[in-house]
Amino acid sequence: MAQTLPVSHPAAPSLFWRRSRTLLRGGLSIFCTLLGLAALTFFIGRLLPIDPVVAIIGDNASQEAYDRMFHQLGLDQPLWQQFIDYIAQLARLDFGIALTTSQPVSSDILRVFPATLELATLAALIGVGFGIPAGVLSAMYRNSPFDHLVRFLGLLSYSTPHFWLGLMGLLLFYATLGWIGGPGRIDFIYEFDLQPVTGFWLIDSALSGNWAMFKNVFGHIILPASILGLSSLAYISRMTRSFMLEQLSQEYIITARVKGLSWSRCVWGHALRNIAVPTLTVVALSWAWLLEGAVLTETVFAWPGFGRYLTNALLAGDMNAVVGCTLLTGAIFVLLNLVCDLLYRLFDPRTRQEEK
Repeated sequence: MAQTLPVSHPAAPSLFWRRSRTLLRGGLSIFCTLLGLAALTFFIGRLLPIDPVVAIIGDNASQEAYDRMFHQLGLDQPLWQQFIDYIAQLARLDFGIALTTSQPVSSDILRVFPATLELATLAALIGVGFGIPAGVLSAMYRNSPFDHLVRFLGLLSYSTPHFWLGLMGLLLFYATLGWIGGPGRIDFIYEFDLQPVTGFWLIDSALSGNWAMFKNVFGHIILPASILGLSSLAYISRMTRSFMLEQLSQEYIITARVKGLSWSRCVWGHALRNIAVPTLTVVALSWAWLLEGAVLTETVFAWPGFGRYLTNALLAGDMNAVVGCTLLTGAIFVLLNLVCDLLYRLFDPRTRQEEK
């Protein structure tokens, strides 16, 4: 009787090392990207015609005070030493003191970022809630009046400046009709009643049980969120339509139709499921753009968020705040790209098959 030899499994450690190398490459890519962004902001800050010493102590300070601050900032060190000290400072999440507020930049960002995050998230929900169905229906009824309407509105939202839409919206819905709240996040009469818990004032006002205050907060955020969401809606609907048209021309859709499956079942049950992964990527990147691109909208609506803080820092030549905001924006894009890559591996079996 033949003896059965034990079966070895050499592929298991091979798969482990492949995934380890993939994670290592991903981590190294993130580190190099953030390091490059930090280097770029450092050298741009040194090239700008702004004297950081004068920005801190003013024009009328004595030469002795100027020299003391020059030494305190480390500007008398070689450039390579300044860069090493700068990277070590960033590694501790220490961006220095903001000239515009005299507070640590990290504290300022923690204070203003929740307002932008709340605004951008609501805008993203509007974009996703209307953009994906609009894109699917536009592809489903290609060249129909609805398709032409969606494409026209998308083009219109891209070509119309957001600050103009904000001003017209305030003029119509706030000044004329009185349907919404004005600039800011909340009316003055409710400002001291709101107890910040999460930093998201819609949630905080709901937790307080004061529904009049919740209505007031919602009335202030709905117009700027809708204007931001309009651009997100246009982008998401256009990309969803493109993904769907590609899927609807595939052979499996033709085969399903030949077998008697209804058109709506083919679209919503099969094609939509196959575009889930690229659509998630589009949604994530659109949300990141909303976080970074709300500058004009926040300025028009006097929204005390990240974009308005960055604008004030740029106008005042506050490089510490500018660098902190720039690095945060870059980190958001890098992390969201990493999340999108992980989603691809989680939901697309073809990527997992390549690792085996």
